[in-house]
Amino acid sequence: MTATIGQGTSRTEGPTQHLHFALRLPHPVGKVWAAVATPGGLPGWLAAADVFEPRLGGAVTLRWLNGGDAAVHSGLVTAWDPDVVAEYTIDLHGRCRFHLEPVGGAATTVRFTNEFDGDDALRLDCLAGWHDHFELLADVLDGRPKDWSAWSTDRWQELRDAYESAKS
Repeated sequence: MTATIGQGTSRTEGPTQHLHFALRLPHPVGKVWAAVATPGGLPGWLAAADVFEPRLGGAVTLRWLNGGDAAVHSGLVTAWDPDVVAEYTIDLHGRCRFHLEPVGGAATTVRFTNEFDGDDALRLDCLAGWHDHFELLADVLDGRPKDWSAWSTDRWQELRDAYESAKS
């Protein structure tokens, strides 16, 4: 079985964007949890967790490894249920929620939600960005962590263009 990363969906309510992804990953919950909710797992596919206090109300500071000094963003853990829900709200991306569901013990469905205030351009940027990062998550779970020194915007731009075309 291979990872399935479906097209992200979104809706807009006033100034708030709501993004949703469903990922089916051929790895057990424990392995996926370690990748999405621990300081050791996050740098392989998303960001360095300079601060990550794994508890409700804990501090979070993420440093995107594909950005410069401006790519450091902080917030709080707003929901925490080990192996089930990791949610944090940070100044850049608003509320980011990972809900893990076991599928037969050997696979996991991740239901991801991101809510933030922003315009349509930012919505498309974030759909493409999260999709790109979820492809990297699938890679890291398969033993291929991202070499951030070789990162480029090519895949992100391809995804951004696809999301732009899909809305037309």
